[in-house]
Amino acid sequence: MPGGDAADRPDPRHDHRRLGRELGLFDTDPLIGAGLPYWLPDGAAVRHALEEYIRTAERRAGYRHVYSPVLGKRELYEISGHWSHYSDDMFPPMDVGGEQVLLRPSLCPHHALIYRSRSRSYRELPLRMAELGGMYRAELSGVLGGLTRVRSIQLNDAHIFCTLDQVADEARGALELIGRAYEALGIRPARYRLSLPGPGGKYVAAPELWRRSAALLTEVLDGSGLPYEAAEGEAAFYGPKIDVQIVDAAGRESTLSTVQVDFHQPEQFGLEYVGADGAKHRPVMVHRSIVGSVERAVAHLIEVHGGAFPAWLAPVQLVALPVTDAELPHAEAFVADCLDRGLRAEVALPEAGSLGARIRAARLVPYQAVIGAKEAADDRISLRLRDGRRLDPRPANRALSEISAVLAGHGTALWGS
Repeated sequence: MPGGDAADRPDPRHDHRRLGRELGLFDTDPLIGAGLPYWLPDGAAVRHALEEYIRTAERRAGYRHVYSPVLGKRELYEISGHWSHYSDDMFPPMDVGGEQVLLRPSLCPHHALIYRSRSRSYRELPLRMAELGGMYRAELSGVLGGLTRVRSIQLNDAHIFCTLDQVADEARGALELIGRAYEALGIRPARYRLSLPGPGGKYVAAPELWRRSAALLTEVLDGSGLPYEAAEGEAAFYGPKIDVQIVDAAGRESTLSTVQVDFHQPEQFGLEYVGADGAKHRPVMVHRSIVGSVERAVAHLIEVHGGAFPAWLAPVQLVALPVTDAELPHAEAFVADCLDRGLRAEVALPEAGSLGARIRAARLVPYQAVIGAKEAADDRISLRLRDGRRLDPRPANRALSEISAVLAGHGTALWGS
């Protein structure tokens, strides 16, 4: 189903490249270079909120976070297979101190070395290792666009080192994490794809390992009840994968999230664990990404929501609207309380225009707190929601507690029932 069903497509008016600039989320500069966007404060706030959500979800699911360098010796990528199968998409080597180093095209070789840094026991498995880390792809100029195809990528990546018997449960758990994240973000996948190898030499030659990997992922998909399609020629060079596909505002399909089974790199790097029998065994490596690249995820969120992000993700979550200058001190004190509670809030000053004009200017902000003379006298606020609802005036502390509870739920609803 190329391009996905029309019901899955964002509004065509919501091109993220236009909206991203209009809303002050990101931009580019020719002196920085093509495919290298920079994030403005509001865009950085969205990105930070997304990254913190992912890290928290991963911690709760038993992942441990690491940091690894964006550079590696050429020999590292020769061992992993990236250099022989993927070098066309990599930046050229740099000669440093008599060695050739590369900007990494993937995080998995680094995580394999972290796993290998000490002996491992079967009691430690599954070992779930996660990182929000940078990587680089030498994309051709003709395919670059906005945040969807870039050369500098911040990847939500993780690798699970486990026994063969644990692979299906770990892949299933990864799919569940993806499903929960999509619900929180308001994303609907266009389709699920089982990506298999095709003809040609871009895949590692290990027929039996490919068969076992594909059988495991097929078992997971069949057990999940999710509809999916098999596609030859879409696998990673080292193994098959489950791809979660999305469609942008122009109807173009791309991959956002993945779950992959890899027997190849554990073999290449000589990864081992000591089993219950005292012997050494080879772990399986499950690659997993909940939202893929942060850049592509935010691009899709801009198009899905038209800039009206879920409240927990919005760059500004609350704006205080003093009716006149007389209420300005109360509005500033209220925003200070918001900031103390971790909300992203600001004051829309009366000098910026009439109350109606300021309300219209803040139309994408989830919560608008109107403070007139009566509210200021009683330490209350009148809440307006982005969807047009107006709530009864209430004490400021109560309003903040209610808003904080909604935000903590990481959902798409603006208010409780």
